[in-house]
Amino acid sequence: MVGAGYEKESTGQYLRVYLDNETGITLDDCERYHRKIYDLLEEAEYDFLEVSSPGLDRPITSPGYAKKAEGCPVEIKLYQPIDGQKQFIGIFAGLDENGYHLMVGERNMMFPIKSVALARRIIDVEQVLAQQAEQQEEESI
Repeated sequence: MVGAGYEKESTGQYLRVYLDNETGITLDDCERYHRKIYDLLEEAEYDFLEVSSPGLDRPITSPGYAKKAEGCPVEIKLYQPIDGQKQFIGIFAGLDENGYHLMVGERNMMFPIKSVALARRIIDVEQVLAQQAEQQEEESI
């Protein structure tokens, strides 16, 4: 498990649990985990239990996620603006003890970890579908 949280929506209180591992999460993995934790959550107050992968656009909060996002387009949102701007989009260059590193055009920028409200990959659905088709083609050969 990589995270969990309560979220209030118009349809009720959701308890969302996020799973991840090196090889990725399948629907079967989510179903097995759901069955294992369901009875353990008898005392918890929620209307709906969801178990899923955090997705490709998961927040970049750990070195592992950061490594997976290197070289990809990333959006960074700040708590406080820098030069009047709170959102930056560029190519992710890494995360270290100094902060998030982002190439914005020709400019290498660094954002201290405490100043970042959100950092996540920007997903191009057409690119993802093309990569999946390419993988399927390679597997069929």
